[in-house]
Amino acid sequence: MTARPLISRQPNERLLSLVREAACSNAGLARRVNMCAAERGLDYRYDKTSVARWIRGQQPRGRAPEIIADAIGRKLGRQVTVEEIGMGSARQLTSAVGLRFAAGLADAVEQAAELWRSDVARREAGEAAQGRGPYGPGGSHVAPAALVEPSRDWLISPSDQAVARSSGPRVGQADVAALRATTAALVELDRRWGAGHVRPVVVHYLNSVVSQLLTGSYRESVGRDLFGAAARLTELAGYMAVDSGLPGLAQRYYIQALRLAQAAGDRGFGGYVLAAGMSHLAAELGNPREVVQLARAAQEGTKGQVPPRAEALFLAAEARGFAQSQDREGCRRAAGAALAALERAGAPESAGSAGSAAGAPEGEDPDWIAHFDAAYLADELAHCHRDLGQGRATQQRAAEALAGHPPSRARRRALGLLLMAQGQLQEGDLDHACHTADEAGTLLHGLRSGRGTQYFEDFKARLEPHRKEPRVREFAARWSGR
Repeated sequence: MTARPLISRQPNERLLSLVREAACSNAGLARRVNMCAAERGLDYRYDKTSVARWIRGQQPRGRAPEIIADAIGRKLGRQVTVEEIGMGSARQLTSAVGLRFAAGLADAVEQAAELWRSDVARREAGEAAQGRGPYGPGGSHVAPAALVEPSRDWLISPSDQAVARSSGPRVGQADVAALRATTAALVELDRRWGAGHVRPVVVHYLNSVVSQLLTGSYRESVGRDLFGAAARLTELAGYMAVDSGLPGLAQRYYIQALRLAQAAGDRGFGGYVLAAGMSHLAAELGNPREVVQLARAAQEGTKGQVPPRAEALFLAAEARGFAQSQDREGCRRAAGAALAALERAGAPESAGSAGSAAGAPEGEDPDWIAHFDAAYLADELAHCHRDLGQGRATQQRAAEALAGHPPSRARRRALGLLLMAQGQLQEGDLDHACHTADEAGTLLHGLRSGRGTQYFEDFKARLEPHRKEPRVREFAARWSGR
C-alpha cells in the first residue's frame, strides 16, 4: 500500500521500541497486521520491507496505523494506541484525503474513516487556526472538477451488492437508531447556534463512534440502514464545514457522504448530497456551470425515485446556477418547475427530522427532505433574484422565507434578513436596508456561523458606494470591528 512520510522523516523510535518489546520480527508483525486487517474486511499485503519502512519513518495511509497498533497490542497483551507507535495526530496529512469516490465497499469505509480521523488530527494539531493541513490554506481551496467528477461515478455505479459483515462487534438496529437520534439533535443545534459550536462534536462522533459501527458485524438490512445514517451525518459535517469557512474540507465530506449513500442503496439521498450539498457549495464559490451540472446530475440519477419535494429542491439548485450565470430564461424555467413540484408535494409531514437516510414509506417524504418547505424554496428563489439584480422580487421572496422560518432556524432567519437587506439596497432604499441588516447583525451575534459572517460582510461591501451617506456611516460605525 502507498505510504506517506512523517513530517520530519526521522526514524520511528517508538515503533522500533515496541517491536523489540514484543519480540516480533518484521515479517511476523506484517503477518499480524494483515490478519487484523482481514478481520475488518480490508485486504492488506504488507511484508517485512513494509515494516522496515515504517521504522525508518514512513507511515501507511488510511486505517493502517490503528491496525498496526492493534496487532502489536495483541502480541503484548495490552492496548496500544497510535500515539504509542509514533503514528498519532501530529502526522502529515495528504491533500488527497477524502477526494475519491471509492470503487469498493471496504475502500469506501476506509476513505471515510481516514477523512474523519484526519479532520480530528487537523483540529488537535491546531492547523485550522494556522491555515495549514490537507485541505489548502485554511481548508479554503476547492477544485470544481473534484465536485463534478464524483457525481459521474455516482451516476454510473450500481449500489453495492452486499454490505453485511460477519466480523467485529455486533451492530443492531438500536445502534442505528442511536446514530439517527444523535444526528437529529445535532441538526437542531446547528440550525440554532451555528456550526462553530457544534462541528467539533460531529467530527469526533464520526471518528470515534460511527467508524467503529461501520467496522462491526451486521446483517444486510442493518448494514444498509447504518450506511444511510452514516451518510446523513457525514453530509451534515460537510454543511458545517461550509458554515465554518472550510469549503475545501466540505467537498471531501460531501464526496464521502455520496459514497456512503451509494452503499445504503439510497439514490434519493445521493441526489440530495449533490443538489443540497455540492451544488450549493459550488454556488457559494461562484461556479455557476458546476452548480447546474450537479443539480442536473441529481435529477438524472434519481428519476422516478424521489418525491416531488426532493424534485423541487433539485430544480431550485439548478435555478441558482442559471441565475449566477445571468441566464434569466433558464432560471425562470427551473424556478417555475420547482414551485410546481413543491405544490404537488403539499405540506411537509415532519420538518426538521433527521432519521434514516433511506427511503420512506409510500406517500411519505424521507426525513432528509421533510424540512424543505415553502420557506426554504422562497429562500432559494430570493438568492436567484438577488443574483439577477431584481431587488423587488428579492424582497418579496425573502419576506416569504422569513414568514415561514421559525425562531429555531436562527441562522436561516439571519441569512433571510440579509437577503432582504440586499434587495432593499438594490432598490436604493438605504435606510430600510441598513435597518434590516442591523436586525441580522443582532441575530448573528448569538451564532457562530461563517456563512452568516460572510453574508454580513458582503452586505457591508455593497454599501461601499454609499459610504458618505449619513445612515451608512452610522451603520458602519455600529458594526466596526464586530
